[in-house]
Amino acid sequence: MSDVTSVVVIGAGLAGAKTAEALRAQGYAGAITIIGDEPHLPYERPPLSKGYLQGKAERDTVFVHPEQWYADNSVSVLRDTHATAIHRTSGTVALGDGTELPYDKLVIATGSSPRLLTVHGAELDGVYYLRRLDDSDRLRGVLNTASRIAIIGGGWIGLEVAAAARKAGVEVTLIEMAALPLAGVLGPELAQVFADLHTRHGVDLRTGVGLAALTGDDGRVVAVQLEDGTAVAVEAVVVGVGITPNVQLAVDAGLEVDDGILVDEHLRTNDPDIYAVGDVANAWHPVLAKRIRVEHWANALNHPPVAAASILGGDATYDRQPYFYSDQYDLGMEYTGYATPGGYDAVVIRGDVDKLEFIAFWTAQGVVLAGMNVNIWDVTDDIKALIASGKPIDADQLADPAVPLASLI
Repeated sequence: MSDVTSVVVIGAGLAGAKTAEALRAQGYAGAITIIGDEPHLPYERPPLSKGYLQGKAERDTVFVHPEQWYADNSVSVLRDTHATAIHRTSGTVALGDGTELPYDKLVIATGSSPRLLTVHGAELDGVYYLRRLDDSDRLRGVLNTASRIAIIGGGWIGLEVAAAARKAGVEVTLIEMAALPLAGVLGPELAQVFADLHTRHGVDLRTGVGLAALTGDDGRVVAVQLEDGTAVAVEAVVVGVGITPNVQLAVDAGLEVDDGILVDEHLRTNDPDIYAVGDVANAWHPVLAKRIRVEHWANALNHPPVAAASILGGDATYDRQPYFYSDQYDLGMEYTGYATPGGYDAVVIRGDVDKLEFIAFWTAQGVVLAGMNVNIWDVTDDIKALIASGKPIDADQLADPAVPLASLI
């Protein structure tokens, strides 16, 4: 620890702020500088498509810490500042104003950026993406004024924006190339639950169809042209077709990159003085015995204490099960674990799907790989324990609400 006197964090999101917090909590007393390219203090992203977008949460609630926290903890936040290069030989980060910031240890928490549409008309006014606080502010204005919008992409962001729009009384057409929204995440069994949910709430769900073009009038989008020849009249378009990790700094610095910055279970890159956390980190998971990059809040929250411990000479390991959550209309859910398409052979349901009160378990040869609790709470620890046990569970018992989950562990 005594050899580390300066830690620089590139990225002023949740992962960046929590890295600074973890370093202080673990006794580090040296300099900490967070570099952020936005004018805001570090903030959390989930509210941007949930409570904040809906107007239920105040702006101050999205920030990780109040401004005074950074002063009290001697953490410098460089706002509206771009890191332009990492010079590993000299141990410095080049900034957009031409200055260079020295580091003993560097943490890359650059997150991800939305994938952009490439069809004709994608550059029109009225086409929105949702990734940053300012994006959410603009969308709040759209939902307060527009009468009909289209959403391109049926992932979590697209569905949460659809729910917010319908709550605001906006007509929504949701366009998804796959047969069902979330099919690649949840599989057809559970993806249908979300398709039905949105249809019941009045969303015009168009699946199995591609986007051909956007058409405009006087520079502003007025219609979405689909590959089946139909057109959807709109006043705005929201795009949610995935995100791409921000790895260019790492690539230019010669770090190992493959669908994110490659790090070990200690969140260390191939350079012993550089770490990566959050969306941008493609980390070795010692329990799953594979690399995974998780684009969710929980990793941004939980990576930093492990990276901080590694920076300070410890041997902490990141072995948490992936976790995420979503709120849509009257459905609240949590997902724990890791089940990929083709990686499971059964889905076991405990509870009542029609009432949206159930737990779904993805299993392989009886072993629980992942679980999703819908409108049933305080079961995440039991689901984690079932997954961690690695033992086959009788499907009938797993499906029976009368059998306590804890008794199956």
